Amino acid sequence: MATNTQKLSRHTLAVAWILVIGALAPMLDSTMVNIAIHSLTTSFHSTVATVQWTITGYVLATGIAVPFSGWLINRFNGKFVFLFGEIIFLIGSLLSATAGSINALNLDRLVQGFGAGIIVPLLTTLLVQTAGQEHMGQLMAVVGLPILLGPILGPVIGGIILKYLSWRWIFWINAPVAALSAGIIIWKLPNFPALNKQAWLDWPGTLLLAAGSSAIIYGVVQASTKASFTNHSTLTFASVGLVIFAIYFLWSWRAQNKAVLPLSLFAHRSFNASMISLLLAGVVMNGPMLLLPLFFQQVRGMSVINAGLMLIPQGLGMLVARPTIGRLIDTIGSRDVVLVSLVLTFVGTLPFTVFGAKTSVIWIAIVLFVRGIGVGGILSPLMTDAYTGLQPIQIPAASIGTRITQNVGGALGSAFVATLISKYVHAHLNHFQHQVKTGHYHVQPAEMATFLHHHMILIQLHAFQNAFLITTLASLLMFLPALFLTNKRKQQKNLND
Repeated sequence: MATNTQKLSRHTLAVAWILVIGALAPMLDSTMVNIAIHSLTTSFHSTVATVQWTITGYVLATGIAVPFSGWLINRFNGKFVFLFGEIIFLIGSLLSATAGSINALNLDRLVQGFGAGIIVPLLTTLLVQTAGQEHMGQLMAVVGLPILLGPILGPVIGGIILKYLSWRWIFWINAPVAALSAGIIIWKLPNFPALNKQAWLDWPGTLLLAAGSSAIIYGVVQASTKASFTNHSTLTFASVGLVIFAIYFLWSWRAQNKAVLPLSLFAHRSFNASMISLLLAGVVMNGPMLLLPLFFQQVRGMSVINAGLMLIPQGLGMLVARPTIGRLIDTIGSRDVVLVSLVLTFVGTLPFTVFGAKTSVIWIAIVLFVRGIGVGGILSPLMTDAYTGLQPIQIPAASIGTRITQNVGGALGSAFVATLISKYVHAHLNHFQHQVKTGHYHVQPAEMATFLHHHMILIQLHAFQNAFLITTLASLLMFLPALFLTNKRKQQKNLND
């Protein structure tokens, strides 16, 4: 069997790392801000609902910017479009760091999110243009690093900042990183000629995709906030989003290849399998990524910094897997890599359904290391297969599709686990309180406070274990679409026959 084991050239790797450095700040930013909600609420004397818009607005602005990135890369030099996104993100960071009110901060985060929404899709688009599809596995292993490590390093960095500095430094820290990235882009990043200077901006399609994805994401965020997927806001906005996507389908069918996300992309089996898997990956990957630091803080009583440090074994697992994963994708295809990675992710998540406050840190570290290897082998092959068999002019549109799917899937995963925990705690707490009031438990008055505290911790522990169980079982759903990913060994065998 012939295999493609050629190593990437120094030039290609240099370009890849320039792009990765440019995307590093946006990848870390969102996870750092997540843990600053309490500090922002206190600093601005505001409500959690208002402060939550610093996160929700950022995600929505990212979703709005994504469809525009495809037209920009078609019409203009990719180097300057990437630089434009970097500068917008830098401006948004500076504005956020100096915001004088919570409303101003929420508006400034929209600017930040729009810049990030341009940077991230271009990251993969320019990588494909740099190396071609035959080396995408190795390249995606490189670019997958900040995407995977962001949720791990972000809380640690954010926790250190909040402990020793003001919350404003969460945004100030972006300034030197983004400024350095902009300088390197100007100095070292090669030109990427416009793919189609006559490309017209599909305004109806772009607006429909932006509105549809934003409506669904907002509805899902409301599910997280209200601990229910059946609340009025979630059902309304999710329904509106689905209707808008249906309208886009009709528009895209009429516009054909002029649409911002042409339906012709869905003629590729690997693209369809990748899109479905990326959506499910939001629950399989983002869900536990949110659960783990909360588990360490709320169940095991760790500080934000120590909780972040506990995630280091998972990050090490990702780092160990990264170079091997890239080569395997290019040699045997994405299917077998994802299937094995899903098994390892399952094995590395299932033990948390029985782990508790007294579980050995050593066992937790070993399990997280295994999980890191598994998770590290999911995203890269899925992103690689999204571009398999596509023409160069289709690459920007594919980047839009994958990024919208990741945005919706990520929001869905986070909301899913938050809702699971909230509903479990609420239901079992009410039941426990009813039993206490009706005299179900016979406890001495002097021991009642200790008894109540102990049971509260148990309810919280069981809520996390239940959420881990459901997200672990959800990973089984990814096996079906993974079977339709690229299998290069089978393709080579068919050619030989």
